[in-house]
Amino acid sequence: MTFVVTGGTGSLGRHVVAALPGARSVSRSSGTDLVRGTGLRALRADVVVHCATSFRHEVAMARSVLASKPSHLVYISIVGCHEVPLPYYKQKLAAERLILDSGIPCTILRATQFHSLLVRMFEGASKLPVMLVPGFRFQPVDEAEVGVELASLAQAPPAGKAPEMGGPEIREAVEFARMYLAARGKTRRIVTLKAPGATYRAYRAGGNLSPDRAVGNCTFADYLNG
Repeated sequence: MTFVVTGGTGSLGRHVVAALPGARSVSRSSGTDLVRGTGLRALRADVVVHCATSFRHEVAMARSVLASKPSHLVYISIVGCHEVPLPYYKQKLAAERLILDSGIPCTILRATQFHSLLVRMFEGASKLPVMLVPGFRFQPVDEAEVGVELASLAQAPPAGKAPEMGGPEIREAVEFARMYLAARGKTRRIVTLKAPGATYRAYRAGGNLSPDRAVGNCTFADYLNG
């Protein structure tokens, strides 16, 4: 089989490329623009693993990938995209539906938030004397482990919606923030941030978690100290 990975130079896609024998990476820098739908010949392969993402154009990008008519499309989505009403999550859910309704054999993997997302969030928050963190829980997972799972799914028959993939531990954001500060040798006063609205309520209710699928091995502490 031949494999193409969109977003193959990104934080997730590079792990997929490394785990897939002979996989080719395509991106805007290599001449394929999924938003504009140009350079799509580069997508021609038996299996396309779609890791490229966009906060505004997720559906358009999925449509471009589908236009290449792969024999198997593997798509990375997010746990809770059907429950948490963030605009980006809504885009992910709409892309899922487009792929499932396309008739093209597919596999969709939903994963929880990546460790790197929490690190970026805490890096920004810790620039202030008072560190504001969300008042809900996370279940972060390592991108490298998700990349290996996507590579495995790409080499298997299409599965439709694959079992979700969550990180090995569920903790309040404030606990992860303390771990981050300790690992970076920083001291900050942490204040839990609460917000009104449906998105905060969905997070607070655990809509972003997959406790029955805590299959990752790399903890947040492992990631910080790795």
